[in-house]
Amino acid sequence: MHKMTHSILNVKAAATYVPYQDLENKRMMLDLLDEPAEFAAHIRRYTTSLTTQMIFGFRTVDKNDPRLLQLFQGFERWGELIQGAGSQLLDLYPVLQKLPAFLSPRYHYARELHKKEMALYLGHWMNTKKGLEDGTGLPCFCNDVLRAQGPEQMSDEQAAYLSGSLLEAGSDTTASTLVGFVQAIMVFPDVQKMAQDEIDKVVGTDRLPDIEDMESLPYIRACVKESLRWMPTTVTAAPHGLMKDDSYMGYRLPAGATVILNVWSLHMDPKRNPDPRKFDPTRFIDDHRSELEAATTRDPSTRNNYQFGAGRRLCQGMHIAERSLFLGVARLLWAFNFSRPVDPRTGEQKPLPDIDHLVGSLTMQPAPFEVTISPRSEKKALMIRETWWEAVEKSLDEQSLQWKEVPKDMVFSTWMPTMTDI
Repeated sequence: MHKMTHSILNVKAAATYVPYQDLENKRMMLDLLDEPAEFAAHIRRYTTSLTTQMIFGFRTVDKNDPRLLQLFQGFERWGELIQGAGSQLLDLYPVLQKLPAFLSPRYHYARELHKKEMALYLGHWMNTKKGLEDGTGLPCFCNDVLRAQGPEQMSDEQAAYLSGSLLEAGSDTTASTLVGFVQAIMVFPDVQKMAQDEIDKVVGTDRLPDIEDMESLPYIRACVKESLRWMPTTVTAAPHGLMKDDSYMGYRLPAGATVILNVWSLHMDPKRNPDPRKFDPTRFIDDHRSELEAATTRDPSTRNNYQFGAGRRLCQGMHIAERSLFLGVARLLWAFNFSRPVDPRTGEQKPLPDIDHLVGSLTMQPAPFEVTISPRSEKKALMIRETWWEAVEKSLDEQSLQWKEVPKDMVFSTWMPTMTDI
């Protein structure tokens, strides 16, 4: 799996997905213009649609797509299950798995959740597989899975879960970081002003910020880095098991012990980041490294964040996430103002949200909050609409709003059966 996913997530491959990111971002901007109160749902659609396009070859067009809603409801249910009292008992005492449902409701509830999860992933996989085999589907990551299915003796269920796990990883994390950023620039308006001043100076008002602007917008890049530090969606990262005995700071760690990277503690350590709950991009204004360069530095004390893990098995999607976040942050600030909502009864601004009130489990994000999102000018609002419909006319089928064909230079190729597959 690692080798297969590396082929579509490495640095070179990630650069080819910019057309997908650009289009989905433009759609998010239009959605925010029309339904600003639904900002969190629009951000989730943005990140999920990019992922479904890469993995399964289709856009998630609507924020109310039942498959999208089921995916995020599943995240919530698993989070509630893992956080609940007694959630570790089944790991400590596997014999409890054999108890009937009325004596072990948590275990059987988890099995039902898994069945629903598998049904979602299997539906995606079978639809994509059929499309690739009959030539109606667009090239995507499932091409490689389909090629490997025969030689690796991979069942449809295994192929579905392999591709579905990438959908999980790519949908929720980047969305949570962007939602956190929206909260941060409302709570810390001075950051918003400084960022908008830089964008106005470099980009102007006649075009949207683009990926090519990244090097010219150091404060925006610093906003991305600070967002990853300030709202680490993977608060404790994934647990790892030691393969052999080890030691750390005088403590003996036996083989088989579970080791957890406490990302939140590292990010909120005042020795590393003074006043850690303040959203302060100037911490990273002189840090010009990419996320990969920062994550692989020999001196871990100089890392700006641990959002993408540590060690050899870093998150392979970091290059894509970095670009999605940059486009999201830059264009949101170019187009919109974010301010505290006003109570219509009193005419006074509502209280700021509690920035330490987080929700989730596997991934975390701010608890639901209100924010007033308004276009910075009518000119920019019109430009958002025009650029979206230009993109539709150029790249999408006007009825389905799906891509007509894969953009040029994409790493995917058309699936053709080999003798092994026949």
